[in-house]
Amino acid sequence: MDLSQIKMVVTDMDGTLLNSKHQVSNRFFELYEELKKRNILFVAASGRQYHSIIDKLHSIKNEIIVVSENGGYAKQNGKEIVLTHLPTEAKNEIIKTLSGHDNLYPILCGKDTAYLRSNSAEFIEKTKEYYAKYELIENLNDFNEEIVKVAIYHFESSEKYIYPIVSHFEDTLKVKISGQNWVDISSNNANKGYALKKVMTLNNIQPHELLVFGDYNNDIEMLELADYSIAMENAHPNVIKTANYKTTSNDNYGVERILEQLINYK
Repeated sequence: MDLSQIKMVVTDMDGTLLNSKHQVSNRFFELYEELKKRNILFVAASGRQYHSIIDKLHSIKNEIIVVSENGGYAKQNGKEIVLTHLPTEAKNEIIKTLSGHDNLYPILCGKDTAYLRSNSAEFIEKTKEYYAKYELIENLNDFNEEIVKVAIYHFESSEKYIYPIVSHFEDTLKVKISGQNWVDISSNNANKGYALKKVMTLNNIQPHELLVFGDYNNDIEMLELADYSIAMENAHPNVIKTANYKTTSNDNYGVERILEQLINYK
């Protein structure tokens, strides 16, 4: 794997850059400084809320490109470069579909704040890890402000308990199993690949200059854009099939190991 021409590094957060305790390693921040010295751009691309991503990367938040909400919202140098809303009628249909099922917890994701019901203290506590800014509301049906996506949580398995209920929305919307417990529904253009294409164009980056890391199905579109696409050892089988290369797990410094190789080329 010849990384000598890489000009941009893109990594997912949960299951990829973050370990299983949702932490970024000190080694990553050391490596980031080496990337910066070599004029290599860094992009954090996640299903997380923008504010949650920059909380995790607080010390470098003003220097990096952030693709949040699975590509629905992106910023570079403090400027909004992507914003793709989910139509209100689509939101209403999704909430209506979910209303007949127990143990499913939807979140309405605005670009700055998330909105969720106050019907489960356990879920609200879980939400705090992924949403730095949120508000509790009583009725999601009556909420008519603009949102980027609907995120849906199940405590056991998103693939088993959420996806079969909402898969029919794939006819008109982007439905992504974005983690063990999450399914995200957004407009078709709100995906990490669409947002990353915008970022690549803005920064004049070609596929052979792009290094991308991912672990779950919501990473597939952006992995497909890069000649150097890397699946984590802990990745979903679909991601391992899509990526051109593989690294160790997120708990075994999989991203950092490849970045060390990259720096040695430079």
